[in-house]
Amino acid sequence: MTWKHPSSPVTKKFKIQQSATKVMATVFWDSSVMILTDILPKGESVNADRYCETLDRLRHDVRRKRPGLLRSGAVLQHDNATPHTAKRTKKWLARYRWDIIPHPAHSPDLAPSDFHLFGPLKRQLGGKKFEYENELIGEVRDWFSKLDANFFTHGIYSLLPRWQKCIALMWTA
Repeated sequence: MTWKHPSSPVTKKFKIQQSATKVMATVFWDSSVMILTDILPKGESVNADRYCETLDRLRHDVRRKRPGLLRSGAVLQHDNATPHTAKRTKKWLARYRWDIIPHPAHSPDLAPSDFHLFGPLKRQLGGKKFEYENELIGEVRDWFSKLDANFFTHGIYSLLPRWQKCIALMWTA
């Protein structure tokens, strides 16, 4: 709240122009490289069916008719969002013997994409305006492709002290 004299001029409020588009992406990465960036068509959201389709793309590269990027025995970390915990997703993961690192509820500090990947991406995109969705997608893909292995390694290895802190806090509660 601001105190003003009754005769003070009215302050003008500037309208903030919203971005022309909002893009949703699902990303998969490991300690050395971005494995897959799945960008959803405008207006779509992630549900269990869509998430399992993305997992299928990780498992089998249909477009190039070759084995996928990940095979049985993969270990994933994802949060507790509904598409990740749905029965269909759990059945898919069990069928291909992919394990999930448990993720305590309300713990974005244990999600490497949240604490290590998306912050720098937002800073990279900050202040830029994109007229078309494909310009934004191109910029995101270009930024991901320029990240070196050390960036990904640091992100994965910084998870360990975060887990240790979480476990220590659970023991003191």
